[in-house]
Amino acid sequence: MEVSFSKEIEALRLGAGDTFHGEGILAITKGLLQSGVAYVGGYQGAPVSHLLDVMVQAKPYMDELGVHVEACSNEASAAAMLGASIHYPLRGAVTWKSIVGTNVAADALSNLASPGVKGGVLIVVGEDYGEGASVIQERTHAYALKSGMCLLDPRPDLGVMVNMVEHGFRLSESSNMPCMMELRIRTCHVRGSFECKNNLAPAISTRALMEEPAGFDYMRLAHPPVTFRHEKLKGDERLPAARRYIVEHQLNELIPGTHADLGIVVQGGLYNALIRSLQQLGLADAFGATDIPLLVLNVAYPLVPEQVADFCAGKRAVLVVEEGQPEYIEQEIATLLRRRDIQTPLHGCDMLPAAGEYGVEVLATGLAQFAARYLPQHAQGSAQQSAQSWLTGNRERRAAVATKLEAPLPARPPSFCIGCPERPVFAALKLAQQDSGPVHIAADIGCHAFGTFEPFSMGHSILGYGMSLASRAGVSPMMQRRALSIMGDGGFWHNGLLTGVQSALFNGDDAVLLIFKNGYTSATGTQDIISTPDDEMKGRAVDKEQSLVDKNQTIESTLKGLGVQWLRTVHTYHVDKMRKTLNDAFTSDFNGLKVIIAEGECQLERQRRIKPWIASLLRKGERVVRVKYGVDEDVCNGDHACIRLSGCPTLTIKDNPDPLKVDPVAVVIDGCVGCGLCGENAHAATLCPSFYRAEVVQNPKWHERLLHSLRGAAVRALQPA
Repeated sequence: MEVSFSKEIEALRLGAGDTFHGEGILAITKGLLQSGVAYVGGYQGAPVSHLLDVMVQAKPYMDELGVHVEACSNEASAAAMLGASIHYPLRGAVTWKSIVGTNVAADALSNLASPGVKGGVLIVVGEDYGEGASVIQERTHAYALKSGMCLLDPRPDLGVMVNMVEHGFRLSESSNMPCMMELRIRTCHVRGSFECKNNLAPAISTRALMEEPAGFDYMRLAHPPVTFRHEKLKGDERLPAARRYIVEHQLNELIPGTHADLGIVVQGGLYNALIRSLQQLGLADAFGATDIPLLVLNVAYPLVPEQVADFCAGKRAVLVVEEGQPEYIEQEIATLLRRRDIQTPLHGCDMLPAAGEYGVEVLATGLAQFAARYLPQHAQGSAQQSAQSWLTGNRERRAAVATKLEAPLPARPPSFCIGCPERPVFAALKLAQQDSGPVHIAADIGCHAFGTFEPFSMGHSILGYGMSLASRAGVSPMMQRRALSIMGDGGFWHNGLLTGVQSALFNGDDAVLLIFKNGYTSATGTQDIISTPDDEMKGRAVDKEQSLVDKNQTIESTLKGLGVQWLRTVHTYHVDKMRKTLNDAFTSDFNGLKVIIAEGECQLERQRRIKPWIASLLRKGERVVRVKYGVDEDVCNGDHACIRLSGCPTLTIKDNPDPLKVDPVAVVIDGCVGCGLCGENAHAATLCPSFYRAEVVQNPKWHERLLHSLRGAAVRALQPA
């Protein structure tokens, strides 16, 4: 049973006269349909996963409209889809997580931006930047600059966001430039409403096919020598056309203020945080009325020189609020002002930090400096003092909490889900290294990256999704022991097959590859992939020991077809067998690529499938057996080796009930899903025999009730009075 988006799909059907209520990313999805998009593709990733997930599950409705939807194998294949808009008047949209996804798609984007597009192109990227980000600290802006693509950064208001989707396609068509739309995490999840329009069926679609392909036009190829002409067109025709459209349709917003001699230029996506910060300083109200005029850049690139110059001219100072470094917007504004001999003082990273997310407290601190310098009368006022008190209070409250704690709060790094089938493999790897010695481990992006945290702390590098095998190529020839590469089945299909496996086989590398085969692209929301078992397979496999994922042999068949000779498939929960297989791979006489497939279904998907099934059995009054694990307090010696080897959140400690013993004992708390890893670890590592397995029977048969009564009576009789 997969995650259902039935409510979201119904919201996509809203038409003129209806009001949409919901999250920003779903509003963007609705905006695509209102704009007459003809095809949609992408690769899932936070914070834009829902766009593609909803579109895929809404396929019947997409077929009604004639919209083609494709879940791509990676971001490069998604970007390549946009080639449809080079020759044909087709509006296309793709989506992925940035900056990592944009890195993968960079080649296709460059070759798309060079000839330009005829049909409108919108690339929706989830801009995951800041202290809460899950990726490297870079931004999309550089790609727009280098390749000549428009960059939209809409103000986090659903009406504005949907409007910018529609204008994004038109801007792309009027300038022949692809448009990127960056959406921060807060923008994707902001909630609100907007008045809907009817969805537009594209003129050319899966229901209205083209009869003939476009004629050959060498100018539409990204190929020298015409690429030299393309580069000239970017500056001579496309940028001027884009700037005209931006001005004519007022895509950037000018918000007046009482202090007309000052100004703030802000990226659209930072508008909400800026207004809240100004409100803290008494320079704005909760409804957006501000004392300092604002130029809100819903289009972050290209800037319109005349628009920026008119805003800055005659002002005592202007502050540029731009998140991240280098400060592209600030540098460009400084250049265009000086070229026009406009001497307005310009501030930005001198008052605001050069790196990190611009939250309200960060912005308020920088704005306080700006106000103190240019609004000294305001700086002495009650509002400014209140803001300073608020900022000081925040710091004091954090310091007070820290001093009240008897000890620093324990670190709580991310961890595998309870019952995750990948945790036992890292336990086996920990044991295998005790036998074979420490090995270099090339880690990868995905759930298995949690193995870099305690208690496993394994992984020397993470260089890209599916690139672990490729990243060990320069290391393993220099090592006495074989290096190990780890990737998931999602990473295998995303990039690992070609960049890693094919390369290792071609070069005859002596390497070990461990593939986690859990059946889904789990880290991005358990989306289906080519090796996901079908619904019939899912229906047959309900027990942990029943192999679900290995019913789909796509990965194994692909590896064998490519020429892999040393291939082993091991169920992840068989810790001892996995340990022996790893040792065999590290010490085998076979000189070449050795692949271990760790097969075990994603626990989240398993629980989504079996919980409704168990609930239906209970409703029918049928017998249901659940497995529970526990620790015998009298046997546990309190050395906690089991916890250091497992790391499961449900395996923790409690005070020892024996007053003569000091060390706390291990305990299995509620939340255990009965995966059995604790017992497997105890067996594989020859730990103390304190774990027990119990079966909880619901709706037992009559003879089970009778046997239970007799056992209870016998136990009570043997107990001392």
